[in-house]
Amino acid sequence: MPATKPILYCRCAYAKVVPREVKEGVLASLAESDAPFDAVADLCEMSAKQDPALARLASQPGLRIAACYPRAVKWLFSAAGSPLPEDGVEIVNMRELSAAQTTDCLLNGAPIPAPKKADPPEGGAT
Repeated sequence: MPATKPILYCRCAYAKVVPREVKEGVLASLAESDAPFDAVADLCEMSAKQDPALARLASQPGLRIAACYPRAVKWLFSAAGSPLPEDGVEIVNMRELSAAQTTDCLLNGAPIPAPKKADPPEGGAT
C-alpha cells in the first residue's frame, strides 16, 4: 500500500449529482479501511459560507479529494479564498467513476482515469 496521503470525502449532500450508491460505497470503504480521512457534508455549501476549514484542508500536502468534477472542486476552494495548490492534489470524480474505482484511487493510489469526453451534438462538428 502506498504512503498514506490525506483524503477528503465530500458527501455532495445538497447537489444530488453523485449517484447515491457511489457515495455510500466509497464512504463505507473508507470507514472500513485503516486510512484516516475527513468527511464533509458538501463542499459547495462550505464554499458558499466561506468555511475556514477549507484553508486547513487545502494546505494538506498530497491531498486526495473524492467529490465531483475537478474544475468545480478547484473553483469551490478558490471562491472560498483557499485555492488548492497547482501540484500534488488529486481529485477523484465520483460522478464518473464507480465506488470501486474511486476507492482504488483513494486507498491504493490507482491512477485517476481520464475524464469522459462529452458526445458531440447531433449533426454538429466532431
